[in-house]
Amino acid sequence: MVLRLANPQDVSAIQSIYAHHVLHGLATFEEVPPTAEEIRLRLLDVSDRDLPYLVADDGGRVVGFGYCAPYRARSAYRFALEDSVYIRDGHHRKGIGRAILAELVRRCEALNYRQLVAVIGDSANIPSIGLHASLGFVRAGTLRSVGYKFGRWVDTVIMQRPLGTGDATPP
Repeated sequence: MVLRLANPQDVSAIQSIYAHHVLHGLATFEEVPPTAEEIRLRLLDVSDRDLPYLVADDGGRVVGFGYCAPYRARSAYRFALEDSVYIRDGHHRKGIGRAILAELVRRCEALNYRQLVAVIGDSANIPSIGLHASLGFVRAGTLRSVGYKFGRWVDTVIMQRPLGTGDATPP
């Protein structure tokens, strides 16, 4: 498996992976899968900001993707990013998510960002919570019942990790 920057040729695979999570999981609170065109625009938005958008390529097949985007739009948040990582169905528990997230952390530190935030759908999403914890994220809180999907209320777990010197020094 090779981690590389995503490119427009990966859009179909990324859309397919993400659509599965939208339709069958609680990691995302989207309820209608975005089109390939919307995924292309999201990829361009991240890339145009010089932020990492990675795919895990296993012999020419994209088996996972992850990216970092601004945490919030207001200027005071400019040193904080939010990560997103999704793995192709049937490829979980193979270290793909860990490899993607570790590389995202490395790249964001090199870009001098200071905080990385994970907004994890479903407080029962133990694999994602565990993955983030294993890479230095700490639980910052839980937003109870902020989503409603698949006929039930769903929590959001907020985790964060300092990047580089974090808040120990000014930017």
